[in-house]
Amino acid sequence: MLLNNNDVVLFQGDSITDWGRNREDGASLGVGYSLMVASRVGHLYPEKNITFLNRGIGGNRTIDLQKRWDKDCLELKPNVLSIMIGINDTWRRFDNNENTPVEQYEARYRDLLQRATDKLDVKLVMMEPFVLPVPEDRKLWRADLDPKIHVVRELAREFGAVLVPLDGLFAEASTKADPAFWTPDGVHPSPAGHGLIAEAWLKAVGAI
Repeated sequence: MLLNNNDVVLFQGDSITDWGRNREDGASLGVGYSLMVASRVGHLYPEKNITFLNRGIGGNRTIDLQKRWDKDCLELKPNVLSIMIGINDTWRRFDNNENTPVEQYEARYRDLLQRATDKLDVKLVMMEPFVLPVPEDRKLWRADLDPKIHVVRELAREFGAVLVPLDGLFAEASTKADPAFWTPDGVHPSPAGHGLIAEAWLKAVGAI
């Protein structure tokens, strides 16, 4: 299993990770997949004494993580760094005409990973951004998001990270129940969607 005794696990990302956390409380995990993972690991492996931290912020893109990386990552000295970032790099193109070309996304993401691995003895968990066709116009996002998902996969290989293939997992789940069951707006997960993410993360790191 990827998780060792006394590890500090840091979840980083956007609103999907943020998900109701109290930003005034450094120990707050929110009420989404981060809390679900911490809860499951805590009761399965209490002897490991693992600490979980959440620094996701809604609306963030890769450029926003770059700006706060020292304070919200490096200074926390995690042993395990879990990142899910990218859907807003796509979304802002469609709602605010702010395009993040795939080359820029790759350079920014690589910078985050390089700074973390240069400064920390850290294991990486990289989670794919994802989108489901709810509403239908989300289908238009695929042309922008798909190359970014491939970037995540390539960077995971390059940096030896554990990959959590969420885009494919949400697509598979949508054959069992309507896409809106998993995420009402194609991006933000329902409780079931957060459960899917948490289970995928736990399986990827070998905790279950």
